[in-house]
Amino acid sequence: QVQLVESGGGSVQAGGSLRLSCAASGRTFSSYVMGWFRQAPGKEREFVAAIRRSGGGTYYADFVKGRFTISRDSAKNTVYLQMNSLKPEDTAVYHCASDAFYRGSFTPSDFGSWGQGTQVTVSS
Repeated sequence: QVQLVESGGGSVQAGGSLRLSCAASGRTFSSYVMGWFRQAPGKEREFVAAIRRSGGGTYYADFVKGRFTISRDSAKNTVYLQMNSLKPEDTAVYHCASDAFYRGSFTPSDFGSWGQGTQVTVSS
């Protein structure tokens, strides 16, 4: 079992930046793929970004390309999401997720472990 704890959310104005962190503990060797999803009120949870262990690749949803950057510190079992040029439509609860396998897709069902989430609010 992997435990994931997110931090770094908050409220910013449009155009601002935030950096989210997700610390993994427990069976961290099984966190081969780590990712970020977000869920806005009344909407389904959607994929934001993911990263595979040891430089295996990074993946982004089209709506964050060029604005968000995912990175990973394997020594600290932590994954980060640097969010720049934030927009009001980025407002959501951001969840960290991990899984032992890369399945070639990034739907919520592809990830077995989840954090509780951190709120990001962007005002115009």
